[in-house]
Amino acid sequence: MDLLKTLVDKGLRRELPTREEALAVLSTSDDDLLDVVAAAGKVRRKWFGRRVKLNYLVNLKSGLCPEDCSYCSQRLGSKADILKYTWLKPEQAAAAAGAGVAGGAKRVCLVASGRGPTDRDVDRVSQTISAIKEQHADVEVCACLGLLSDGQAARLRDAGADAYNHNLNTSEATYGDICTTHEYADRVSTVQQAQAAGLSACSGLIAGMGESDEDLVDVVFALRALDPDSVPVNFLIPFEGTPLAAEWNLTPQGALRILAMVRFVCPDVEVRLAGGREVQLRSMQPLALHLANSIFLGDYLTSEGQAGQADLDMIADAGFEVEGAGETTLPTHRADVASAGCGGGGCGPCGDGGDGGDGGDKMAAAGDEAGSVEARDVEAEEGASGTPRQRSELVTVRRRGAGTEVPPNA
Repeated sequence: MDLLKTLVDKGLRRELPTREEALAVLSTSDDDLLDVVAAAGKVRRKWFGRRVKLNYLVNLKSGLCPEDCSYCSQRLGSKADILKYTWLKPEQAAAAAGAGVAGGAKRVCLVASGRGPTDRDVDRVSQTISAIKEQHADVEVCACLGLLSDGQAARLRDAGADAYNHNLNTSEATYGDICTTHEYADRVSTVQQAQAAGLSACSGLIAGMGESDEDLVDVVFALRALDPDSVPVNFLIPFEGTPLAAEWNLTPQGALRILAMVRFVCPDVEVRLAGGREVQLRSMQPLALHLANSIFLGDYLTSEGQAGQADLDMIADAGFEVEGAGETTLPTHRADVASAGCGGGGCGPCGDGGDGGDGGDKMAAAGDEAGSVEARDVEAEEGASGTPRQRSELVTVRRRGAGTEVPPNA
């Protein structure tokens, strides 16, 4: 297929595809799916080999968010039966993080629901970062606290944070359809503040909220222009008790095409397989490792993921290897820029968004988990090939780990 050859050549040169080429990836047939995965896999292996980076989420504060993001189980007015608790103490958060590190995680993602942190919240998180770094000096810490105010990113950096996550989630044109309490521009500004403070930027998307293929391409091109070092790709888990509970729009094949498109547009970026992979990719998760070079280990913010050991077995069985603590995740050209204190990555000159275009963890922005529902007995009838199918029995609200007395899943 000429399209795939062109995209591979561009990916190996870190050249931005055209919008038409990106859209064409999303419209390929299921018959061509393995060819698409193989082509994007060549780009993934060029920049990341067969390594898979493990990340681990710690939900510092769960539920009761004042924002109205439609996809989120922690949103204002959510009726989802999730865990609700206020800030974990630093020692509690450090203990939770330790479980992930013991399971092989290189990065710990500290997430808190809310519009954004107060200065006192930044102090709390700073103490938590210190507690984690005291026990695990080499672990990367990514903070995900919502919209930042002036000076807060620098304070987090000074406290030892390595990265900051804030997802764009969807295209600018459709952002108002999923959230009314803040704007798309607020999210862009927060990512830019993190970059300006010298933090590695992490920003991604949520697919499956009813957006068009054009919207998906728009947000990925916007990420390319923003140029974060990592791009988490979340798939919506239609969360009972939220406005998007009935949105079952994805098939495993469609989810793989989305991941391939992201890889072609952001070839040398850490593409992270994030929330919703168990529900939307299901038994096709191993194929996603040919596209993404990073995943979350164990559970998400308010929903349970597959067992941590199952993640490790999947990586090994698919012929990949867990990235070691001493290995650098990013390609040399991006890692050198990041170590120089520039938040921009290596798709192009730092700060200008690169060559014309950009951009957990089981990660999403504060309050940005694509959600989960209690297991339900009702399952939609399976339609024709390529038709989304409800698989609610795969989804379980998190009842273990942070905020509980039950050991975490790592």
